[in-house]
Amino acid sequence: MAEQAANTTPRAEGRRPRSPRGGRRDDRRNVRDDAPKEFEELVINIDRVSRVVKGGRRFRFKALVVVGNRKDKVGVGVAKGADVQAAVAKATSVAKKHLITLPLNGETIPHDSEVKFSGARVLIKPAAPGTGIIAGGVVRQIIGVTGVRNLLTKSLGSTNKVNIAYATIEALKSLVPREEWLNAQPVKKAAKKEAK
Repeated sequence: MAEQAANTTPRAEGRRPRSPRGGRRDDRRNVRDDAPKEFEELVINIDRVSRVVKGGRRFRFKALVVVGNRKDKVGVGVAKGADVQAAVAKATSVAKKHLITLPLNGETIPHDSEVKFSGARVLIKPAAPGTGIIAGGVVRQIIGVTGVRNLLTKSLGSTNKVNIAYATIEALKSLVPREEWLNAQPVKKAAKKEAK
């Protein structure tokens, strides 16, 4: 007995001290990342979808997520997962991979645009300062994470949220900066400097 007790004490000295709660030493759950996020993530819609298999139905979740930096970048992603958290995480990573850059004209867009994607049609128009974002549902949420502050929109056709989201992104993607318009007057900065 005494020999056994003598054998256990050196091993106990070599061990790391146990945390008062026990369990994992690295304790990943309590580690928080306080760094500010570059992109704002917004879950627009979550659907429960199913597929029929031999034993019955298999249920999964489909998430529609928009990410934006409240300046000139925005992206939309759709993904499925076994649970809501997995679906949202996948959709967020898809949205970050498909970011587009908006050509802003102050706090609005340079010109109007109408795009049809599948059954959904979205019309976006520039608005005067102080108008705000006149939009409903999905379009409002997407425009909300961009730097656009004044905008008029109308959603026509299908009410499918995924199609409306993609139609909105296509409409924003189709915008041309004011400098690249065919009838745009070239900016004469060099001539102004020479005159001074």
